[in-house]
This record gives sequence, structure tokens and C-alpha cells, in this order.
Amino acid sequence: MGTTDCVAGARGETSTRLIFIIEDKCSVMNDGVSENRLGGKAAAMNDRPAAFFLELLNRGRGSPSTGEIDLRTGGKLLVISDLHMGDGQRDDLERNGGLVEAILDGYYFERGYTLVLNGDIEELLKHSLSSIRARWRTLYQIFDRFHVAGRLYKILGNHDEDLVLERHYPYTLYETVAARTSYGRVFIYHGHQGSLVYSRYNKLIALLVRHVLKPFGIGNVTSARSPRKRFAAEKRAYDFSRENGVISIIGHTHRPLFESRSRFEFIKFEIERYCRKYPLATDAERALIKTEVSSLREELAKLGKKERRGILRASLYGGDVPVPCLFNSGCVIGKKGITALEVDDRAISLVYWWEDGKGKKFVQRGNYTVETPSAFGVAASGGAASRENGATCGAVYKKATLNDETLENIQARMELLR
Repeated sequence: MGTTDCVAGARGETSTRLIFIIEDKCSVMNDGVSENRLGGKAAAMNDRPAAFFLELLNRGRGSPSTGEIDLRTGGKLLVISDLHMGDGQRDDLERNGGLVEAILDGYYFERGYTLVLNGDIEELLKHSLSSIRARWRTLYQIFDRFHVAGRLYKILGNHDEDLVLERHYPYTLYETVAARTSYGRVFIYHGHQGSLVYSRYNKLIALLVRHVLKPFGIGNVTSARSPRKRFAAEKRAYDFSRENGVISIIGHTHRPLFESRSRFEFIKFEIERYCRKYPLATDAERALIKTEVSSLREELAKLGKKERRGILRASLYGGDVPVPCLFNSGCVIGKKGITALEVDDRAISLVYWWEDGKGKKFVQRGNYTVETPSAFGVAASGGAASRENGATCGAVYKKATLNDETLENIQARMELLR
């Protein structure tokens, strides 16, 4: 099964280009190491992304900056990222706030999940923490429930890293979380650490976002809206994971990845799979295959318009078979729902939640098993608080598993393909 694009829209092309130009200049000035920066020589410890990845394996062994979770005893994780909570004015979470509250409180907490918030939860580049907490009181109350139960891990991102300066912030803050499974460790980190720009110039970017983009009502841009920046951040994480034989879960780029493949890459593989099935299919099956291939090609064309052609031709794994080591939970501020990752000791799944009538078309073509709120015990209305926070009165929320695979199979393929 495939993935879905979860990138929020942005306005104001002029200011958006300003951010991209500044990022590009910073990259040119500081990108003095080779394309593969993860070698054992640490090519310049001045290269902070390289240093981060080189130290990551050791961070998983008792470092105070790393949270540790043992899934071998039966636990299960929900990993979400990039909520970009604001103060209610030009707030990226407004669209899906009710949906998030409903599923966290009514589905995931009740089913014993541990919540991993993988960075960029609060939008501190635009808003003060006090104004964010005032706007999202109910959501913080839900976070508190997980926290009191010992089931909350909060990871810093580039938009909320100033939380370390808050003296009375209620939750422990981590740079990474290492989940132990029967098939090895899974490293969870935001992903901005793979960018020279963000590791060195995040303060400058913060000033531009707060004083240039915010007054014009422009949504979150930077890596989430730049195909080249998305690719660079993902490539760093992929190279680290492949070379060290570990699984990484990131956020940051707002683009869901499953087994190192994006939705665009998955569609190409899926079309090829249907083409192979077609010669042996019955007449009725051929008609269905034609319809599905036509829909997939249409979706492929739409995705192609969102990315630069050069980036689409490139791939995280070059010309090789992809090593299934990199996963991305996507984001919570998509126009048509949210994506997240569920992880336990046996498997990992990419899931998609949406409000009935507003979801992605490809999910509703019959190739996915769609679950309804009544099966979960989620209140159909999402509760009064959810109606305040972006949910339609009487809204029905639905869930589909877009991809799932056992960790045993993933680990076996990683050993063969590395």
C-alpha cells in the first residue's frame, strides 16, 4: 500500500522565495564536505549534522538527551510530528485540531499507546508559549494524561527548540528517542539535524519567520515546501540508517515515508505491479486494473507538479534497490487529514486519519480497509472541545492503514540490501 502527501499549503510566494534564497546561500557557504558526510573520519566535526549522526548510536545508551523505550515487553507507540501549534491567529493546527484531540484522547490513550511527539509541536518561531498554551488548553490536558501515565516522550524540533529555555515546562525534552525491539533499535528524531542550515542558522530563520512571514499570514515553509531541502534532510537520515543497519523515524519534511519510499515512488512501483498482473487477469479483473492504473497515473501527474523534476528523478537510494530503513510520520497539518506511525515489537504501520467527506481520493477507491469511529469508541462529534478546535459538529473520523510491515521482514531486507 502507499503513502499520502501531508504538506500544508502556504501563501506569499515572494517571502517564501526569500526564505529559500537565504537557506540556499547558507548551504553554499557551509557545505564544504562531500555528499556522503557520514564517514567514520567525521569529515569535520564542524559539520554539525555529521557529528549528530556519528554520536546518535551512542546516545541510545543512557544519554540524558535520549529517551529509551523498551517495546519487547508489549508496549506500542504512536509517533506524530509537526503540529505547529499556534495562538489561534493564522494557526496551522486550526484545521485538524479537533481531529487530533479526538483520536489521541478517545483512541490512542484508551488503547494504551505511548505518545511520541517528534518535534515542531509548538510553533515558537511565530508565537509565544503562553499564547499557544492558552489556545490549546484541551490538547495540553490530553498530553498531561499521557504524561501522568508515563506514556509521553517529547522530542525537540527546529521550530520548538527554545523550549529548553522554559524553566517550568512540564515535560522532559529529548533530542532523540531509542525504542528497543526484538529486531534491534528504532531511532526517532525530528530530522532537522541533517541540515547545515537549521543547525547553524535557525535563529536567523526564526527572526525572518516571526517578523516577515507571520505579519503577511504566510504558513510554514522552509524544508516543508522546498523539494531540494526535503530531499537533502531525508538523504542524510537515509545514509546514516543504511550504513549502520538501523531504522530511523523522522518528521520535519512533512512528507510521509515508508521503507524509504514516498507516495510518488510507491505509485510507480504499484503501476508496474498492475502491469505484471494484467496479462493473467480475467476480463473483469482487467477492467478493474485499467481503472486503477488510470487513477494512479492521474495522481502521479498531480504529485509531479508539486516537485521539481530533478528532485523527482533523484532518489534517496540512487540507482540501487531501496533499503527499507527510513520512515517519516508526515505531519498533522495536512489539508485532507493527518498521517502518523504506529510501532510495536512486531511491526510498523503508516496510518491516515481524516474527517469523513474530506479525505484523499485514493484512500476511498477500495484498496484500503477503512475503519470508522464507532469501531474505536471515538465520539462521533469529537466532544465539545474538539468542536471548538477545528472539528465539524457531528464529524465522523475515519482511519486507514496505508502501509504495514513486520520488523522481522524489514530487518531481513536491510541485511540483504545494505
